[in-house]
Amino acid sequence: MSLVQATVDTLNQVQQQALPVVVQEDLNLLQLLMKGGWIMIPILLLFFLGLVIFFERYITISKAGKTEGGLLAQVKSNVLAGKLDSAMAVCRSSNSALSRMLQKGLTRVGRPIKDIEGAIENQGKLEVSRLEKNINILGIIAGIAPMLGFVGTIFGVIQIFRDVEVAGGIDIGSVSGGLYVKMIASASGLTIGILAYIGYHILNMMVERLILRIETDAIEFIDLLDEPSL
Repeated sequence: MSLVQATVDTLNQVQQQALPVVVQEDLNLLQLLMKGGWIMIPILLLFFLGLVIFFERYITISKAGKTEGGLLAQVKSNVLAGKLDSAMAVCRSSNSALSRMLQKGLTRVGRPIKDIEGAIENQGKLEVSRLEKNINILGIIAGIAPMLGFVGTIFGVIQIFRDVEVAGGIDIGSVSGGLYVKMIASASGLTIGILAYIGYHILNMMVERLILRIETDAIEFIDLLDEPSL
C-alpha cells in the first residue's frame, strides 16, 4: 500500500505542477476601460458629450412641454372681448413656444387669415428648430462611437501580431490576454453608440409629441380668429 500511495502522491504532484498558474487581477471600471488604449479617450469624450446633450435637451423639452396653465383659454377670452393688448400681455408673460406663436398671430390680427396662419407657421418652424437643437449630434455619436471602437480593436490586433512576429513565436497567454484588452474598445464603442441611439429617439419622440400639441392649440387659435364674429 505504501508503494501505491507513493505513486498516487507523485502523480498528484505532477498534475499540480502541470496546471497553469492563474493570476487574479482586480481592476475597477476606470482601470479596465483605460486598458483599451488611446482610442478610449475620444470614445469617452463622445460619451460625456452625448450625456450633456441628452440631459440638457431633456430638461429643455420637458419644461417646454409643461401645461401652459390655461394660456390658450386666457388668450381666447381676451380676443373675444376685443382686448388684444391684454392677450398680447398674457403671451409675453408666458414666454413659451406656444405663447410666441400666438403672439405672432395676434400682431397680424386685421389682415387676411392666410397671413396670420403663415406668420404662426413660420414662428412654429423657429420653435421646432430651437427644440431640436443639438439632437442630431446624438445621432452622429451613435454612428461614430462603434466605428472608433472597431478601429481601436483592429490597431490592437495588429500590435499583437507584430509582437508575435518580433518574438518569433506564439504565446497563447499573451495573445489571448492582449486580445481581451483590445476588445474593450469595441465593447465600449458599441455601448456608447447604443445609448446615444436610444437617447436620440427618446428626444425626437418628446419633440414630436410637443409639436403635435402646439399645432393643435395653434389651429384652435386660428379657427377662433376666422370666426365671422371677429
